[in-house]
Amino acid sequence: MVVGDFSLKGKIAVVTGGGSGINLEFVRLALQSDCRVLVADLRLTRDAEKLVSNSGGKAAFTPCDVSKWSDLESLPARVSKVFGNDAIADVWVAGAGVFEPPWSAFLEDTETENYKQLRINVDHPIKLTRIAMKTSIAANKPAVVLIVASMAGILGVYASPIYCASKHAVVGFTKSMSQADIDENIKIVAICPGLVTTPLWTREEAKPQWEQFSFVADDCLTPQEVAVAMVSLVEDSKYKGGTLLSIAKGLPVAELEHMEATAQGPWSVKTWMDTCYQPIRAVWNNLRPKA
Repeated sequence: MVVGDFSLKGKIAVVTGGGSGINLEFVRLALQSDCRVLVADLRLTRDAEKLVSNSGGKAAFTPCDVSKWSDLESLPARVSKVFGNDAIADVWVAGAGVFEPPWSAFLEDTETENYKQLRINVDHPIKLTRIAMKTSIAANKPAVVLIVASMAGILGVYASPIYCASKHAVVGFTKSMSQADIDENIKIVAICPGLVTTPLWTREEAKPQWEQFSFVADDCLTPQEVAVAMVSLVEDSKYKGGTLLSIAKGLPVAELEHMEATAQGPWSVKTWMDTCYQPIRAVWNNLRPKA
């Protein structure tokens, strides 16, 4: 048995990172489809607060630090508390993530025990999938798990190696879980967007990365565009378990991959790479013995 068509209407969704960006837009679309939503995030943006408060009880917020398994494991009980004792989530969106923050990055290397970025971007979606499967199988209900991955899970960028590694990990995990759709009636899929105008890029703290990565909002997807694709990925039977749905503006993935690997693309790409990699090269140059 496979999940097949899976309308959001009448369902319950849990969305980590639903307080802003892509995931907030998914929450908005889910509510418009008459889906109840538990938003699990560290905090809500002002827009998210308005959306939840005006939802007529169809949306609720629960504080959640996705790097803590205890917070993730509390989500099924929270669903029951908010939406009724027999309530069980049908859709689980692992949306929370970070992009090479200074406190967890390969170049700065300030952490002493582990890379928290990996706990957030890798451990969290894998653990949330396990929780979703355990909950749904015990209730003999179908479910969909949607992991927010990235085009970085297909390509590689020298300036953000941990982020790319984390997204490669969840891409591999999603592909590995395709059989769950057939065996357990649990569809596990991933969305792989390119650059999106989310707080990962637009917040004040991200400004140092704008110049490095040549960030231009007009070249990016909007959160709404990605959220629409996410809804299709959940609902449409043509997307089976293990599906990786990429959505991006610009060059096709294969061409980008080739240029990244060979550094022999058009002049604009070579210029972008030189700008993007300059801070990394500066760090390594400072480590070399002086003549």
